[in-house]
Amino acid sequence: MMEPQNEPQLPPVSPNGLYFNSSAVSLVILAVLETEQPIKIPPHQLVSLLDTHLLSLHPRFSSVIVTGRDGEKRWKRVGVNLKDHIKTAVFPQGKSPEYYEGCFNDYLSEISAEQLPVTRPLWEIHLVKYPTPNAAGNVIFKIHHAIGDGYSLMAALLSCFKRSDDPSLPLTLPSHRIRKLSSSSDDRAAVSRVLAAVLSTASDLWLNFSKTRFLEDDLSPIRSGDPTIGLRPISAATVTFSLDEIKQIKSQLGMTVNDVITGAVFLGTRLYMHGVDPGSDGADTTALVLLNTRMLRSYNSIEEMVKQETNSPWGNHFSFLHVTIPKLTTSTAATSNDSDDALEFVRAKRHSLAVPLTAKLLHLYRKLKGSENVQTTIVSYMGELRVSVAAEKGFIDPNTFKSCVETAFRLIRKSACTASH
Repeated sequence: MMEPQNEPQLPPVSPNGLYFNSSAVSLVILAVLETEQPIKIPPHQLVSLLDTHLLSLHPRFSSVIVTGRDGEKRWKRVGVNLKDHIKTAVFPQGKSPEYYEGCFNDYLSEISAEQLPVTRPLWEIHLVKYPTPNAAGNVIFKIHHAIGDGYSLMAALLSCFKRSDDPSLPLTLPSHRIRKLSSSSDDRAAVSRVLAAVLSTASDLWLNFSKTRFLEDDLSPIRSGDPTIGLRPISAATVTFSLDEIKQIKSQLGMTVNDVITGAVFLGTRLYMHGVDPGSDGADTTALVLLNTRMLRSYNSIEEMVKQETNSPWGNHFSFLHVTIPKLTTSTAATSNDSDDALEFVRAKRHSLAVPLTAKLLHLYRKLKGSENVQTTIVSYMGELRVSVAAEKGFIDPNTFKSCVETAFRLIRKSACTASH
């Protein structure tokens, strides 16, 4: 779409927004909200709710991307017919929750492969009013990544809810606590940390540069090499861990929650590869990690994010980090040594400064190279941490991959128990 000649200058699409809305990449966020009660909201009430809450949150929910007079991509406000953005799934009636779970997964796979129409704002809401073993109903939010990142969209979602104990009070979330430095920190330790940061940063920058420009991973059970991967349907599976158990492990190993769960995903990936093809144990495999670049310790309100001067602005404020997935140290099966290797590798990445520098490199390249056959996303709430696996349908079995992540977690838990004794 082209910007009319008589229009005032429109706000530009951010660099990250351009990455995710190009001929090479079109990335959408699929977020599933499970409901404890059946979904019985009347259509007119839902339209009114979206008009009152969603469209007023940020202009991008009522904007399309156009090509400006200067050739740059820009956001243009348009009228929104909310009925065009609300979809309702239709399945056979009178079936079991297990049957509807299969229907739900197939529906999720189907809509993941469909492109959002560029002639209207880049989002949809899908209502699945059938019970599954996990929920009485499901609401699927399909939102293009150009609109905002997970931090922005989570803030938007939270702004639509009220506290159950006192609806007049705003929602509050716990802030991240700053860890105190131990008394053993001295000049030599500081120098050691600086040297580790320099070495890790140099290594990560070279890996990011080479993977973006000319190096490719080996073909393996998790990489088909098909350039059309982004246009194919996905299949999904989820696994849930106890957040208290993860916190216990991280305390025993002196790590963070992110370290523990990332180590489990990395080791689980290698276990899946070994199970499908033992010959792939030596394959070079890289994870593309998305990292939030906001220097914050808690969620800010949507009102704070849309201010002109704020330290937590709306949009896509994250960067990519290519991380080599450690290889198994044994030729037949994973051991506690493999879990130790995965955790130590993740721990070392904390020292790297490649995240902000990689953002600058990607701004120069404006392209991403390679394909992603499996994606994992992680969210924690109500004392649980859920890992979702989205994989190329017909190429990767998400349920087997999920089981491998569970096995990896058990190995890490065993390693933590051994270390504590």
